[in-house]
Amino acid sequence: MKRILFNTTAALVAVIGLAGSALAQEFSFRFQSSDPAGNPNFEYQKGWTDLVAERSGGKVKIELLPVGAVVEYNETLDAVAGGILDGQICDSSYWAGKDPAFGLISNPVGAWSDPSQMIDFIENGGGKELMQELLGSYGLHFIGVSTPGLEAFVSRVPLDGVDDLKGVKVRSPEGPIANVFAAAGAAPVNLPASEVYTSLDKGVVDAADYSVFSVNQQQGLNKVANHPVYPGFHSLPLVEVSMNKAKWDALPDDIKTMLEETVKEFQQTQINGLKAADQKALEEAKADGSITIHDWSAEERAKFRMLAVAEWERIAKGSPMSQKVFDTLTAYLKGKGLLQ
Repeated sequence: MKRILFNTTAALVAVIGLAGSALAQEFSFRFQSSDPAGNPNFEYQKGWTDLVAERSGGKVKIELLPVGAVVEYNETLDAVAGGILDGQICDSSYWAGKDPAFGLISNPVGAWSDPSQMIDFIENGGGKELMQELLGSYGLHFIGVSTPGLEAFVSRVPLDGVDDLKGVKVRSPEGPIANVFAAAGAAPVNLPASEVYTSLDKGVVDAADYSVFSVNQQQGLNKVANHPVYPGFHSLPLVEVSMNKAKWDALPDDIKTMLEETVKEFQQTQINGLKAADQKALEEAKADGSITIHDWSAEERAKFRMLAVAEWERIAKGSPMSQKVFDTLTAYLKGKGLLQ
């Protein structure tokens, strides 16, 4: 009897020890960002990794590396798939060369007038499932989404709607955004970001696709191009938080849930923080008598969106997933009354 009791006790101790070991298990990951250290967006992302450590009681540690720390900004997808990195926080349009569907879902030109619209599409309108399917085909798992915000638009000339874009020389990166501006009658000019201020100041271009309102104001762009359009109407990038699928699948369910919940908190912290920065800059600009802020009506935004649909259709022909993104996106926008 004593021997049986001893063996039973020993077995219980072993089980408890194993359970305790599982509870104490730690997870360490390396993620790379597409933003440089010190950039406001990187700081928001770093806040997420700090929140993960706090919520897990130090059980989950994510080392966030700045852009280029291990691989180039457009190579992290392959690095995560291959296990060189564990995860990434990146603009999904960087993978458009692999499948144009990434470009269409990450920044459909003219689709969004507020970050909440894009977030709702991803979380409730079929976007999350599309991201899972896209990333899953490359060996990644989509955890969640954030955004650096709706870009404003700087202009030297008054712009109150689509017709006012005709003949306007617009600094714009090559690709879908430039194509839609051209369809509106503007003349896109491809210039690096470092030349935007001087090009506006010297009249080389009349307007520019550059950054969010607070950044434009901080860098003096609204002074030299004193007819900004705010809120913007053309560009709102999707930034994905994703990781190696095999490593995700190996995580306990409670850790998976915690990561998803903390990404959502990071998303809202970033959006609210950037919105507050924009509002502060907006008040500063309004107090400057030389700056006139233009806010396009819902009708004018819808006109620009309709021009963009033709570009979306062109991209949709690029792959079966692109067509799937187009169909899901347009169905969502029509359901919300944002597209006829």
